[in-house]
Amino acid sequence: MYHFTAIVTVLALMLYFYMSLVVGRARAQYGVKAPAISGNPDFERVFRVQMNTLEWLPIFLPALWLFAIYVSDGIAALIGLVWIAGRAMYMVSYAKAAEKRGPGFGVQALAALVLLLGALIAILWRVLHG
Repeated sequence: MYHFTAIVTVLALMLYFYMSLVVGRARAQYGVKAPAISGNPDFERVFRVQMNTLEWLPIFLPALWLFAIYVSDGIAALIGLVWIAGRAMYMVSYAKAAEKRGPGFGVQALAALVLLLGALIAILWRVLHG
């Protein structure tokens, strides 16, 4: 069973859900009516956080699960928590100023890369030594 990875998956989706609520609140706060996605730089930064997270979820979630299946549930979950922390750092920093988004982006990108490469190596190992 992959209980820890499942918990991290739910936490990542809850973070994304929260980001969606923040975008809705920012629309009202900055007067950006749907379907517009531009017009106020403060809104645009909040919106980009949500969209960039959406862009990363198809990389993160399969890599997380493949790593859990082929390497370790616990280690996958720990790396997944690092990814979530990086996304949270990204969210807070980017909302303040676009140029501050780098460290959070780097943390989450590195976590995703570790999951992705770790899963690939483990899969190849099993195929070759199976």
